[in-house]
Amino acid sequence: MSEKYVVILNGHAGGGRGAARAKEVLPRLREAGLTLDVRETTAAGDGTRIARAAYAEGARRFLAVGGDGTTYEVVNGLFPAAEQSADVTMGMLPLGTGNSFLRDFGIVDAEGAIAALLRGESRAVDVVRAEHAAGVLYYVNLLSVGFSASVGALTNRRYKPFGQAGYAFAVVNSLAHLAHPTFPLRLDDGAIDLRPCTLLSFSNSRCTGGTMQMAPDADPTDGELDVIRVGSMGRRELLRTFPKIYQGTHLSHPAVSATRARRVTFADPFPTDVMVDGEVLELTLKELRVLHGVLRVIA
Repeated sequence: MSEKYVVILNGHAGGGRGAARAKEVLPRLREAGLTLDVRETTAAGDGTRIARAAYAEGARRFLAVGGDGTTYEVVNGLFPAAEQSADVTMGMLPLGTGNSFLRDFGIVDAEGAIAALLRGESRAVDVVRAEHAAGVLYYVNLLSVGFSASVGALTNRRYKPFGQAGYAFAVVNSLAHLAHPTFPLRLDDGAIDLRPCTLLSFSNSRCTGGTMQMAPDADPTDGELDVIRVGSMGRRELLRTFPKIYQGTHLSHPAVSATRARRVTFADPFPTDVMVDGEVLELTLKELRVLHGVLRVIA
């Protein structure tokens, strides 16, 4: 008898194409022997509520069907309940706009994800616990502040239907309001960093927004965050440098640095836009902590 998956389906993913694509793909998985309990989301936050309820019912194998946002919601439904037990296995079927996390394992499209599900092999990956003034959230991809969060907010507000091209539109638009804020923070037990920056990214995996390699050397299994820091940079220089993120070559710029940490402490928290796994929220961040190997991912 095959293992049973609770499938959390976001039919609105991919500009509304998710439901139609799921009708083609899910029968293939059933025909191959997978047992699927499909539960469809109808509003923002449903993925979290459905995953939390299914976990409480005893489910331990989940399949997030949608984009990066769907995965984010499901992860936040499974944790913190799964934080101590590390007993959850999760598959991801990218039918949405973005497919960032699975690229670390060489899976670039739905067909690759289907093949992984049929193999059934899983590996232990890290989850990041982000404490903020109003509570706690979890992520598997990245959390960023500064310019990237501003771009993400504008993308979601105006340009989401244009996919990756919409992100490029938002980059150009956001340059008009470029700022260099200071986010006082401490990496592990180091000194407090008070330098102004253009953006900061705390990456668990390599990519964001699908194919942009924000942290090209990140490894979601190593127990550490890759902290990417872009220092103060003018508009023209940023516009020249930002496209290099698609190849991960932005790290060669002298204003860009990459370090690693297991814990990040925000020394003087204040409300700010935060982009986390494709979602943009206003948060007062307090601490990021890597939970090593607490989630098994089908890949």
